[in-house]
Amino acid sequence: MSDAFELNVELREDTGKGASRRLRRLSGQVPAILYGGDKPPQPLSVVRKDLEKALENEAFYSHVLTLQVDGGAQKAILKDLQRHPAKDRVLHADFLRVSDNVAIKISVPIHFINEDTAPGVKLEGGIVQHAVTEIEIQCLPGDMPEYIEADLGALNIGDNIHLSDLTFPAGVESTALSVGDEQDLMVASVIAPRAVAAEESSEEAPSADDAPAASDGDAGEEDSEG
Repeated sequence: MSDAFELNVELREDTGKGASRRLRRLSGQVPAILYGGDKPPQPLSVVRKDLEKALENEAFYSHVLTLQVDGGAQKAILKDLQRHPAKDRVLHADFLRVSDNVAIKISVPIHFINEDTAPGVKLEGGIVQHAVTEIEIQCLPGDMPEYIEADLGALNIGDNIHLSDLTFPAGVESTALSVGDEQDLMVASVIAPRAVAAEESSEEAPSADDAPAASDGDAGEEDSEG
């Protein structure tokens, strides 16, 4: 992990929905909260432009952050983010305290590599479908990766890869796989182009000439209903 992220935050005493609205509207700050560990939750505020600039870096979401608060530094991860439903604006941020020797659960993005060179894409004209784009992992904070790679370079049309096909760094495990093999979810697949799939489907469908002829009894019954 080459990047280091540090945010200056302030303790916030005025809480509640009304106070949060005033904070966002009048001071250019975003309400936040820091929780977890053996300390009570701390309401915070962070300068909006500082937070939004940090959020432009994908690594910010999967890094241990340093929050400068009340004259001290606190290690934390970004646990949740609330955005405005219509505007690209952050409304609230949740930070979770972390300790170097306590494992955490966090979702990290999946980076798909070698999609264009996969035989199913390059030679057969297939299309890659991503079933998931992030994965929840469990590890110590110091072992947390920025992302997990999914190599699609060997896939033909009809092939797919699952969680168990991914390579996890030392000390990192998938929380889904830790539950059992039944949680070995599909991550990505290569499917046939839509035009080809539609053509194959039409070839398999019975034509009008292949449809069974109606019996005399059926025909007579239809005539009588008319």
